[in-house]
Amino acid sequence: MPLFENAYRRRVTLTYFLAFVAIGLTGGLLGPALPHLAELTGAGMSQIALLFTARALGNMLGSVSVGVLVDRLPGHPVLMLMVVLMVLALALAPLSPSLAVLIGVIFVMGFAEVAINAGSNTLLLWTHRQAAGPYISALHFCFALGNMLAPLVLVAALQWSGRFEWAFWGVGLYALTLLAWLRRDPTPRPPEASPEAAPGDATTARPRRGDASLLGTLMLLFSLYVGAEITFAGWITAYAVLQGEPRESAALLVTLFWLALSAGRLLAIPLLRLISPWWLLLGCLGLGLASALAMPWLPLWPIALGYGLAASAIFPTLFGLCNRLMTMSGKRTGLIFLASGLGAMLVPSLTGPLLERAGTAAFPWLLATLMGLLLLGVAILRRLTRTRGDHDMPHAR
Repeated sequence: MPLFENAYRRRVTLTYFLAFVAIGLTGGLLGPALPHLAELTGAGMSQIALLFTARALGNMLGSVSVGVLVDRLPGHPVLMLMVVLMVLALALAPLSPSLAVLIGVIFVMGFAEVAINAGSNTLLLWTHRQAAGPYISALHFCFALGNMLAPLVLVAALQWSGRFEWAFWGVGLYALTLLAWLRRDPTPRPPEASPEAAPGDATTARPRRGDASLLGTLMLLFSLYVGAEITFAGWITAYAVLQGEPRESAALLVTLFWLALSAGRLLAIPLLRLISPWWLLLGCLGLGLASALAMPWLPLWPIALGYGLAASAIFPTLFGLCNRLMTMSGKRTGLIFLASGLGAMLVPSLTGPLLERAGTAAFPWLLATLMGLLLLGVAILRRLTRTRGDHDMPHAR
């Protein structure tokens, strides 16, 4: 029986990895394809920017909806429905006759993307339970890999056919293959439903006193982290140009950031088997704080690499900790992704007015403040776990 169980775990884990490459490709296409979509709909760049708002709103609604669905229905059929919605959105986006239609399509795309994201995270936790940490890091590496490949897919489509539409359709065809993977295996069961779990297994515990405080603190941490990540990626090019960097080299800073973030998530997989997740979080946040404070004095390319490396393991490590500190349901995962979406929408949007009023010198201090707040939040989270009597958790094996 253990042999077949291990084979099942490998198959479903690979399925979720492939799903994350798909949503990384889907989300990564929007930015590079923006000029083509603007030309398609006759919209100006200020108008086409509404697509990001539509996607963020879809993300927030999808994060809450999928949590309820995964808790009440088998997870794989739910993910299959979301894959179909995402493929339809990918097929229709480059055919949209107007900006209003395109906004609606991107809203649906954002809804489906985050539903697959949150659903796969939850199901992977249910699959591996206390050993989930390294797998969560690998899962989010697959997302970053899809993000990095998306511009290349667009370039390949333009060179092959001269039509940007084939980038969307090619990603859609790849996403369709997920249906066969998801249909092949049954949905992992939540910990409460698992008869073979050991009585002392933390993942089988019922909701405990203090779970609400833990969940609230975790939601705040995810919101701050995602806000910090999106703010750096979204504003570092503009900051560099305002500091006198040529536009071409300024644009490369984002690429360096994502490369370092992807490499860091890959590195976190073996690290989480060797050291405590608390130490990994402290190391990442310390590097992020140092990178932000050094920004006024060092060239920006090592700052982009350092901040990307610092940001790499924070989200997957925090998410792995969620599974160790409380029973993770689809609803709780959805709330965490809702908080992440709020951070992604609010923090970068407040950065523009801040820079207008305080000047570019405020940007490094904003990043440092976000990292400092994250350090404070992790300290509060650690104190809450000790107050509840939770000791250092064993490393994943």
